[in-house]
Amino acid sequence: MLSIFDGGAPPACPSPYNLAADVLSGAAAHPDKPALVVMHPDRAESWTHAGLEAAVRATGGALLAMGLCPGDRVLMRLGNSVDFPILFLGAIAAGLVPVPTSAQLTAPEVTRMAAIVTPALVVAAPGVALPDAPGCRVVAAADLAVARRGAVPCTYAMGAPDRLAYLIFTSGTSGAARAVMHAHRAVRARRMMWRGWYDLRPDDRLMHAGAFNWTYTLGTGLLDPWAAGATALIPGTGVGIDRLAGMLRDHRATILAAAPGVFRQMLRGCAAPELPALRHALSAGEALPRSIRDAWQAATGTAMHEALGLSECSTFLSGSPARPAPDGTCGYPQPGRRIAVLDAGGAPVPRGAAGTLAIHRSDPGLFLGYFGDEAETNAKFTGDWFLTGDTVTMAADGAIRYMGRNDDMMNAGGFRVSPIDVEAVLTSHPAIAECAVTEIRVKADATVIAAFYVAAAPIDDQELESFAAARLARYKQPRIYRAVTAIPRNANGKINRRILRETHEAHDDQA
Repeated sequence: MLSIFDGGAPPACPSPYNLAADVLSGAAAHPDKPALVVMHPDRAESWTHAGLEAAVRATGGALLAMGLCPGDRVLMRLGNSVDFPILFLGAIAAGLVPVPTSAQLTAPEVTRMAAIVTPALVVAAPGVALPDAPGCRVVAAADLAVARRGAVPCTYAMGAPDRLAYLIFTSGTSGAARAVMHAHRAVRARRMMWRGWYDLRPDDRLMHAGAFNWTYTLGTGLLDPWAAGATALIPGTGVGIDRLAGMLRDHRATILAAAPGVFRQMLRGCAAPELPALRHALSAGEALPRSIRDAWQAATGTAMHEALGLSECSTFLSGSPARPAPDGTCGYPQPGRRIAVLDAGGAPVPRGAAGTLAIHRSDPGLFLGYFGDEAETNAKFTGDWFLTGDTVTMAADGAIRYMGRNDDMMNAGGFRVSPIDVEAVLTSHPAIAECAVTEIRVKADATVIAAFYVAAAPIDDQELESFAAARLARYKQPRIYRAVTAIPRNANGKINRRILRETHEAHDDQA
């Protein structure tokens, strides 16, 4: 049996269509229902569905009044404030193309991004680094908020579902961030997640603990709850992780979505939170360690469901309340998805064999390509399959076991080793808070597996070697152990193994 899964027909997308109009369509049915609650340390800012739509259309009108034309790019330099989703949807409503970026980016980083997308306008919050882009107009977020109050609301710019709606940058773990082009239809495709992952209902109050610029937060935390007529709860700028449990309780959150690292920090040294309204939790962004899932279940009495996705297609594999993921897997292809596990030649491998995870070109949630880089876009496809770069296996029932990114996979004596497998074992050590495993160069022609871990105090190498030897095959066991103060992560909380490798190898070269 080959590793191909066909989940049937995806949700149909009407035409003509506008992403913002679809997301905000619930305003007419329940205008006074809360759509967004931004939770600040000392207050809560609430927006109804009708109020949100009015602000979005007014923002679209204000942007057009500034002389912007359909198709113009708007670079967003904003934090976790309500200005972010209003500008994002306002630009799309008016036929413009928003480009969300992380507020943590430095001026050189955002300058490189601006050079790729050549924005007609930059909208910025105070204190956020701006690109060095001569001739590009910059508008303060506060000034745009004033302008929308007197603006004529735009009408929704309707058109083909396949046309460009927004650009979002990849996390750039390879060192070269790319602008991913998403169509208007991408938001309609997200409905496959409602059943295949969230069990999202109109009466849900979904809280996401992530930055707005991240596709995981933007989609799961904002667009999907609004499209379903539910309420989005978002921690504002300056809210620490230590405040999340109290906010979950006080705001009666029914679903919590976050990256594994957030759940880890919430559980660390805390008493079991009392969350009577919580139905379940959602995890994505990186592989979910079983230890975190089990600890959350024990502490809260609620299940945690994982999903696997990427910037080019968001999440498309997941466990769900109706079909939990079997142990050791991240779940199943969502209804409507068509995926395969391919060998180096682009042919499906037998079920149970490792290969590269691929998504069929017909998936309505799949990106349009990389902006301005047709060659790189074409390089990601083999025939009708988009190559995700993830190494996985597919079980007989279709469940997917994630082994790691292709460029993170390690080679030990000819064996392919998943860092995820080794990390899962080491994090079960009672003294290790978290760890990351990667392959590092020790000589010009030799590499070994190295484990970097965070603990209250360094652990004797012999103890760790014995611990690993009892639980891992010899070829999977790290040869080097290093205590570190923190595991390097990117802006979205994902482990950055490249930084670990480069830092360790540079240190050894100087020694």
